[in-house]
Amino acid sequence: MRTLTGVLVLATFILSGSMLAAQTREQGPWWPSKYGARDQAGASNLITPEKIIKALRIPKTGQAYELGRIYEPSMPQYGNRPYYLNVQPAPIPQKEGEGVAHGDYFTGYLGQMGTQFDALGHQGEALKMADGSVKMLFYNGFTEQELTGGNRGQGGLEALGVEHVKPIITRGILVDVAGYKNVEVLGSRYEVTLADVRGALAKQGVSEDSIEAGDAILFNYGWAVNWNNPAKYNDSRFFVGENQGSPGIGIEVARWLISKNVSMAGADSCCVQVQPGLTPNAGNVHHELFFAGIFLLENMDLRELARDRVYEFLYLNLTERIKGATGSPVRPVAIR
Repeated sequence: MRTLTGVLVLATFILSGSMLAAQTREQGPWWPSKYGARDQAGASNLITPEKIIKALRIPKTGQAYELGRIYEPSMPQYGNRPYYLNVQPAPIPQKEGEGVAHGDYFTGYLGQMGTQFDALGHQGEALKMADGSVKMLFYNGFTEQELTGGNRGQGGLEALGVEHVKPIITRGILVDVAGYKNVEVLGSRYEVTLADVRGALAKQGVSEDSIEAGDAILFNYGWAVNWNNPAKYNDSRFFVGENQGSPGIGIEVARWLISKNVSMAGADSCCVQVQPGLTPNAGNVHHELFFAGIFLLENMDLRELARDRVYEFLYLNLTERIKGATGSPVRPVAIR
């Protein structure tokens, strides 16, 4: 009886301790954000007028590089993401001088296909709250109830939609990991380490200490060469046919990005992170960055930047202001 009582006391102590440590809407492991308790703009807050003016002084030649993909039905899709665009052909003209106006009908995953910018409402994580309930939490502690509780998703998210992202006009830095490893393309199961990042920066002559708050960091894995082979590129059907996953950063590099206070991270792969993770407990790079307010841009084409050894540039990343969307099409541009 004495032993059982001790066990019960210990269990009560552990339970009460965990309840005290559990999060509330006001306080949790990654919230409130340093940008404010109700902030929805995340690290785009770092793109200040001063930051923009400084970035505008970077270009010396005016040469522009397209870093995004053309949106078209043949794009590799991660999972089942439909894309349909229709333009009604003009009727046969009956007399000279008649006019016509073409229009577009589109249906599909507007913000989550092709070169895709992920907003902070894209992914969340389930956590146990102090009252014992389990809730899905997002950046700054926003709950699923706050995101979709009123409209059930009709018309988009009620919080953390992409319309809250401020224009990203900043200094961009290319980390050419494939170039550092002296390969055209990294292997499908390659996880980029912090040593790789630092080695690439050193090889490029870019000081790690020169990275400033609000910079955009873009990782070149060489994976763009597989764009025209969706299965190889990574269509999420892991280890089926040619799909052996895709290379990317892991938690170690994600936490380094957070420590550098960057505004966003991009890469020439489906997911920026190595996908799938190398171990069951590898962690989730998307969560790590989103919860710190850092945005992600996937499916870039960085081959020309890497070819021309353009490692520092003015970076333009302007999202569409689509109310309630979880992401946005974007046309990222680098100017050297």
